[in-house]
Amino acid sequence: MKLIESERLILRGWETEDYVDLFEYASDPQVGNNAGHSTIHTYDEAKKIVANYISNDRAYAIVLKAENKVIGSIGTDDIAPDEILKYLKQRYIGFTINPRYWGNGYATESTRNLIIHLFTEDNIELIWSSHFSHNERSKKVIEKCGLEYKFSKDKIVKVPNNAIVSELFYNLYNPEIRK
Repeated sequence: MKLIESERLILRGWETEDYVDLFEYASDPQVGNNAGHSTIHTYDEAKKIVANYISNDRAYAIVLKAENKVIGSIGTDDIAPDEILKYLKQRYIGFTINPRYWGNGYATESTRNLIIHLFTEDNIELIWSSHFSHNERSKKVIEKCGLEYKFSKDKIVKVPNNAIVSELFYNLYNPEIRK
């Protein structure tokens, strides 16, 4: 996993000891509610999540340079939300930021830099991201990064209580490939 550096952040592979920082934000109910997964309650759960991140090699730790601290995660999946476009080389981006660091532009900065990396280094043709209808913060990040709304789907999420929520999907084509 290649290191990606921006003005204030480093995106790097996860390290075993990062579980403490992950626990700090993943134990906050706001995080799970916005992402549709359960809040973690123990360091052992955090260790398992970090071990999974390390083994799948698709998730970056977002490190705040000023504090040398992991403040979130950002990763990619091979999800192709629109069947019509499945022939394109594409990735889905998902991100999470520690609520203590919300409102500072870190999610936008890390997402923009990952998009640049995917377009220039991996020759990705199309990038997707999504958010649940109640998650206005993620909507703003996605839109600031240039992704455009395409469609929504209803989805059942574990948190809270197997609720049905609308997931809104956005995409962005690689401008070098679309010329």
